[in-house]
Amino acid sequence: MILKPVLAADAAPPGGHYSQAMIFNDLVFVSGILPIEPDGLKEPERDFASQAGCVLRNAAAVLAAAKSSFADVVKTTVYITDISHWDEFNAIYAEHFGAHKPARAVVPVTTLHHGFLLEVEFIAKVTA
Repeated sequence: MILKPVLAADAAPPGGHYSQAMIFNDLVFVSGILPIEPDGLKEPERDFASQAGCVLRNAAAVLAAAKSSFADVVKTTVYITDISHWDEFNAIYAEHFGAHKPARAVVPVTTLHHGFLLEVEFIAKVTA
């Protein structure tokens, strides 16, 4: 049984007592990613598209550090503070995932840490 934490230097560092991701055997479980820049910059006033792009860039870095990618994602959970952003998120998400369509849940929530508009977590297979 393999159980190993993942730390991607080019993604936002964990802001609490958790790992960016954990590898368990051939799966990687990526913690909820907020739109925080790799240098720790938090700008919750940014528009939704900017926040979504930041989250997906961080996700790509964490997945790469785990020897995985968007093409390997099997499940995504999206927490969003305003469901009216669903169509916009879906379009941005599709740009990153292309033809690959992992299982996904979009969960409306009232608030997120630092006043951000979305948080996303992933489960993916490890390819190497």
